[in-house]
Amino acid sequence: MIAVSDIKKMSVSERLQTIEALWDSLRSEDSVDSCAWHGDVLRARKAKVEAGEGVFLSISELRTRLQRSAS
Repeated sequence: MIAVSDIKKMSVSERLQTIEALWDSLRSEDSVDSCAWHGDVLRARKAKVEAGEGVFLSISELRTRLQRSAS
């Protein structure tokens, strides 16, 4: 395993390339399953949208909401 101190020595470009390689390696794995509750949340959100009750935010609206909740 690579040490955090070794990662910190890498350039930003090298770190981004490493992240990309890690994501690519995870995508090719069939054994990575989501938690069961993820499906429950997605089904609930889909039902809300289909019922016309879904609320959609722009990126700027989301940022504003997150900034307010962080204060």
